[in-house]
Amino acid sequence: MRIGELSRRTGVSVPTIKYYVREGLLPAGELTSPNQASYGESHERRLRLVRALLDVGGLSVAAIREVIEAIEDRDRPVHKMLGAAADRVVPRTREEVGEEIVEARAAVADLIERRGWRTDEASPAAEALAVALATLTEVGHGGFAEVLDAYAGAAEQVAGADLEYVARNVERDELVESVVVGTVLGDAIFAALRRMAHVDASRKMFGTGV
Repeated sequence: MRIGELSRRTGVSVPTIKYYVREGLLPAGELTSPNQASYGESHERRLRLVRALLDVGGLSVAAIREVIEAIEDRDRPVHKMLGAAADRVVPRTREEVGEEIVEARAAVADLIERRGWRTDEASPAAEALAVALATLTEVGHGGFAEVLDAYAGAAEQVAGADLEYVARNVERDELVESVVVGTVLGDAIFAALRRMAHVDASRKMFGTGV
């Protein structure tokens, strides 16, 4: 298909598609003449993925470019490739200093050891968790860490469900896309479900009149 057809099928404007190509988010089409290029279903799929990461996931163009690089890196073992892709969609955190972040990092390391997780305590996800815990302490809610194991248990169940879905896709590119979509869009789904469960639990605990 030509770029105009790709635009009509995805709802993404032609100038935006060209911008994504320049930024490395979308492969260039196959040249059929000096001024014409042909695009296929793989371009349409990639374009829909980029839009989902932008519109629902809220990732920046730079972050999406890193995700695409992980998807296209065929020299890594699948496990490491999936981990790299997942790490790239974890929100970046500011550089933290102070007693709170030191204690929070220790708490995260203890959690990893306690639960027997085979993950790196210096990973982006672990650092993001440490920053969140440090921030809770700074605003006077350090006691929230008492429910950390409950959160970890729920996370294990969700991760298991995620990987069961991922395992259905046997193609390498589909595996990575599944992890990325499951992490970014799955977070949005889980946040909505959590909020709905909060409303239900609050009404059961405190009653509708409170």
